[in-house]
Amino acid sequence: MNTEKKVRVRFAPSPTGGLHLGGVRTVLFNYLFAKHYGGDFILRIEDTDQTRFVAGAEEYIFECLKWCGIEPDESALHSGPYAPYRQSERKPIYKGYADKLVEAGHAYYAFDTPAELEEMRSRFKTDENPSPQYNHLLREKMRNSLTLGNEETQRLLAEGTAHVIRIKMPVDEEIKFTDMIRGEVSFQSSQTDDKVLLKADGMPTYHLAVVVDDYLMKITHAFRGEEWLPSAPVHVLLWKYLFGLENMPQWAHLPLILKPDGNGKLNKRDGERLGFPVFAMNWTDPRTNEFTQGFREKGFLPGAFVNMLALLGWNDGTGQEIFTLNELVEKFSMERVHKGGAKFDYEKAKWFNHEWIKNSGAEDLADKVVAAFADKGISVTKDKKLEKVVALVKERCTLLPDFVQQAGFFFQAPVEPDISAIKPKWDEKKQLFFAELIRTLELSTLWEHEDLEKSFKELAATQQLKPGDLMLPLRIMLVGGKFGPGVFDIAAIIGKEETIHRIKYVLGLL
Repeated sequence: MNTEKKVRVRFAPSPTGGLHLGGVRTVLFNYLFAKHYGGDFILRIEDTDQTRFVAGAEEYIFECLKWCGIEPDESALHSGPYAPYRQSERKPIYKGYADKLVEAGHAYYAFDTPAELEEMRSRFKTDENPSPQYNHLLREKMRNSLTLGNEETQRLLAEGTAHVIRIKMPVDEEIKFTDMIRGEVSFQSSQTDDKVLLKADGMPTYHLAVVVDDYLMKITHAFRGEEWLPSAPVHVLLWKYLFGLENMPQWAHLPLILKPDGNGKLNKRDGERLGFPVFAMNWTDPRTNEFTQGFREKGFLPGAFVNMLALLGWNDGTGQEIFTLNELVEKFSMERVHKGGAKFDYEKAKWFNHEWIKNSGAEDLADKVVAAFADKGISVTKDKKLEKVVALVKERCTLLPDFVQQAGFFFQAPVEPDISAIKPKWDEKKQLFFAELIRTLELSTLWEHEDLEKSFKELAATQQLKPGDLMLPLRIMLVGGKFGPGVFDIAAIIGKEETIHRIKYVLGLL
């Protein structure tokens, strides 16, 4: 692969809504590739279609990337030598390139009104062609500079008549390029319509803007989803006409992230239907108030989320599944990206998160656990006690909110212990044992796991009871249910006074 120039890649989202995990994976692959080769990752906002602009969407994109730890080197937020990084702020740049294409005969002015375009789609509709396009066949039947002649065209332009500039697609020409994932890809030019390059408001469409900006920002590699493949012939021609194909970035069209059953592209409706997030973070559409849940708020660690995404369509060939971001940077290569789509498996996504929680230090998890408790209205302090609790229960937690269920009893006594679980086998001997246990604990000067277990078993032996028959009642007293880590670990952490208080509460001694 040619990396003689400094590698420069870009992600160019439109600020139109929440960030789908497919978009985050595109960011990630761009980032990993750039950092692997010591290059730059640029974020450019594609906001040329102002009708689709959504307030807050741009800020949301930046927050998502910050959470994931894959922030750009250059952007509207981070600045850089090729500013501005919002296409709406680059509007004056594009017209000159569109005019250049017209002058060279590669594009033309089109004066068709919306009503005339609609009439064209209706008039030329057939069973064989149910959706007529503005292409090499129909452009000769429309109101444009190809049919009106130079004098009429100049008159309309001078009068300020609304118009767009369209690319003039050649007839029966093979257009090809080499994709880093798919190899050589070719298209027949006649099968592509004459896309609009410059709109009536002077704003460029994506097709013109992406080519001009990639050139001016010295982008060396462009990675995007495979849904952009149909646009490739237009972009190849624009590179050829404006800047020369030798200056075109190397392209890679990434495979789709598929629904869990593999039948089509994953979308947010699938998440709603099947009960899992498909956005990186929570998003509420300000226009409709429609809410979409995100992986962050669901309880995923950013490292686990990034790790999971990396393996949707890529692997390093060794079978390794758990990677830090630095390891991904070191091992990533476009050659290992799959051509076929990758099925999204939410259970596998949760497995990644569980592994990351297990492998994370208690101190690193503490802030996130505090936040998880706060979401449930429980105030917990980040201290050594919390770190002990986190270390004790983290292997039982798949998502961050699980810490509340698995560790809540360390900070709040159970209100309604599940005594139904111990009632059938409860008898006077057990009642007497726990009454004596209270006296033993009150006299105890040692309060570590080992000491508590030893005195518990010695007392059971003197009363000729099996410790195993007494462990569940003690767990119910301390925890409230049949779950949690070792009971003596729990008692050691909640302390002497609280342990005794909880036993008394269940025995009815308070």
